[in-house]
Amino acid sequence: MPVAIQAEGLSKRYRIGELQAAYGTLRESLSHASKRLTGKERRSGYDEIWALRDVSFSLEEGQALGVIGRNGAGKSTLLKVLTRITTPTHGRAEIRGRVGSLLEVGTGFHPELTGRENVYLNGAILGMKRKEIQAKLPEIAEFSGVEKFLDTPVKRYSSGMHVRLAFSVAAHFEPEIMLVDEVLSVGDAEFQARCLGRMEDIGSTGRTVVFVSHQLQAVAQLCDRAILLEEGRIVRDGPSEEVVAHYLQTAAGAGSSRTWPDLESAPGDELVRLRSARVVGADGSTIDYVDVREPVGIEIGFTVLEDGAPVLPKIKVVAGGQIAFNAMDVDPRWYEPSPPGDYVATAWIPANYLNEGL
Repeated sequence: MPVAIQAEGLSKRYRIGELQAAYGTLRESLSHASKRLTGKERRSGYDEIWALRDVSFSLEEGQALGVIGRNGAGKSTLLKVLTRITTPTHGRAEIRGRVGSLLEVGTGFHPELTGRENVYLNGAILGMKRKEIQAKLPEIAEFSGVEKFLDTPVKRYSSGMHVRLAFSVAAHFEPEIMLVDEVLSVGDAEFQARCLGRMEDIGSTGRTVVFVSHQLQAVAQLCDRAILLEEGRIVRDGPSEEVVAHYLQTAAGAGSSRTWPDLESAPGDELVRLRSARVVGADGSTIDYVDVREPVGIEIGFTVLEDGAPVLPKIKVVAGGQIAFNAMDVDPRWYEPSPPGDYVATAWIPANYLNEGL
């Protein structure tokens, strides 16, 4: 298959505290000139940050590539280099095809223009004729849900309205290459689902997609390949499910078990205190990575300090700040007074009960 994106040795350095010598916009040039005239230009005492370091990959036409990693790993910088919003310090990137991009809120829209005017502007930038844009406009407006506000300047839009219209424009103008950043997190759950469905449609038509996201389930679902960035470098490149699994395993790390050897400082009260907690597999061993297709246990060890009251172990699983479910033992023996001593209780979560994700 022909190559749609070719990146060779991409590196990007930022100097904190120093004004750069080259400027990409008139506003930047005027700002620099003003600081020089007023003597506010800083010339020394800067720190260097490498957002990207020697990033190389090629992406064939029709492939969908996911880009994952922790905050600050260089994901958004990579997309900005690919879309030519910023230039690399070293290396080169070649894009072969018409690009539709959705990066941070505000990119690609003029705040003083109305939603309708921005739609026509973006279409013209992509080389579309006015009749082509006009034919797409009703579908764009309906998908975004901002039909009533098309003739309102986008500076008055909420961030959610802005993102909905921006995504709708990028998706419906049928670009050959689609570049999408984590900006979809601004929209509500229903709109996110519609966006992911639309991206699946784009991928199924043979167009090229680069998708930056912390939504690992979406990356595994939409992309056939993924790269993992750490400190600006590619540390993993392969099938999306394998790369996501590796990231989950390394991200979990030491968080899968914990002990409190000093009971006086352990969580609890004068009646009972927590001694240990860990995530276990079906064989009872501690696991760092949870395979949702297999049963998983949450084991807690605790010490009852005083006699006379029942101690009922209860576990809450919280996702996104909301309680996903509670777990407690229904054995009537737990409702009897618990003698002082050490206890272990395990809540087992059945296979295929949890969704994928971090």
